[in-house]
Amino acid sequence: MAKAALCVGINEYVNYPDATLKGCVNDVQQMKGVLKDFLGFADSDIVELTDRAATKDAILGELTAMVDGARKGQFDYLVFSLSSHGTQIPDVSGDEADRFDEAFCPTDLAQAGDHWDPKHVISDDELNAIFSRLPQSVLLEVYLDTCHSGDGLRGIDMLLGRRPRYLPPPTAKGCRELQDLAPRGVNRLLVRSGVVHHILWSACRSDQTSADANIDGGWHGAFTWYYCKEMRETRNALSRTDLLKKVRKDLAGHYSQVPQLEAQATVRKARVAAEVL
Repeated sequence: MAKAALCVGINEYVNYPDATLKGCVNDVQQMKGVLKDFLGFADSDIVELTDRAATKDAILGELTAMVDGARKGQFDYLVFSLSSHGTQIPDVSGDEADRFDEAFCPTDLAQAGDHWDPKHVISDDELNAIFSRLPQSVLLEVYLDTCHSGDGLRGIDMLLGRRPRYLPPPTAKGCRELQDLAPRGVNRLLVRSGVVHHILWSACRSDQTSADANIDGGWHGAFTWYYCKEMRETRNALSRTDLLKKVRKDLAGHYSQVPQLEAQATVRKARVAAEVL
């Protein structure tokens, strides 16, 4: 399979130094190693965007270039990994009753009134608009080590030196407007758009946060760390569903998050169960 990957990790937020994370750039290096050692990628197949290079325009530009390449027949396997803060923004397209979009924070995150500026966050709608252009023959695999909702914020995580990868709306008013609403999710939009051959790994459920944590003497996303650990220990010999079970077992008892694996029943060459686990 001809391959292309984009690995994004953002510890630094230009306008919000208090939002700094510690493990996202390390996640990029771990993911890059797994792609090269077990999934057949070469250095030339992988683009890295970290910290101040990981602007919204840069991220969406690289994803668009990957999809354009796939449409020209240059690639039939695309990987996108993102380690950053997640958040929520009001639904600007007006197409959903839940009134807001799942969103991800690039380094140039900025505020607009009581909410994050849509020009400076990446919404699930925007990712869907890019990926929905993929030919049916292309396999897309996405890894999101970020949070989709603040409902699962755990004080114990902060006491243990972990930081949730979630940024709520920038004002109390914005937070009140978004409470008790469930995000749509990238997977549901891809299904709706007919992107059949896709696999989505999420570091946590939509009502949880993913941990930026000190593990084995360094900072990492807890999901990314254990995913890469199990890939190396099993030498990529397991199905994705069995790999997910191992990662969940690793996290259980230490972290509140439960990783998710979502795919369509017709995913080709995926070795993944049809159901959402």
